[in-house]
Amino acid sequence: MCFTFGKDRWRQVLAEAQRIEQKHLLTIEASISRNQTDEMAAWNVQLVLPRSIHETYTLQQQNWLMSISEFTSLVLQKQSEV
Repeated sequence: MCFTFGKDRWRQVLAEAQRIEQKHLLTIEASISRNQTDEMAAWNVQLVLPRSIHETYTLQQQNWLMSISEFTSLVLQKQSEV
């Protein structure tokens, strides 16, 4: 699932992927508020975006963000476990 309006649309992920415990939301949106990213984390929604956009977030948020390359590595790892 990929939305460019992560701060507004991420809750759709909750409804559309109820059986998936850890959800990943890919976006290119910069500077989503800390309140929004804290809420995403509380609902097990991991924000994934290009590393070049990470700098638009606070340092605390940057520690939580996942890059696209990290996400790709995770997917490859999960596929090899199947």
